[in-house]
Amino acid sequence: MADVVNLNRFRKRKRSETERQQAERNRVAHGRTKAEKQAARRERERAEQAHDGHARERGDEPKDC
Repeated sequence: MADVVNLNRFRKRKRSETERQQAERNRVAHGRTKAEKQAARRERERAEQAHDGHARERGDEPKDC
């Protein structure tokens, strides 16, 4: 006769393995090191400052003529 298999345990093990594989794919696709994240943040802040530095002054204030 075949061995008795607990189907709940089998399903749980299969689901766990599937989730583990999905997590590995996500780490490859989305994972970045801390240094990469910090470099991206610094680059984004530098770009924002450069963009703000090129902004024209608004003429909302009345002119004193």
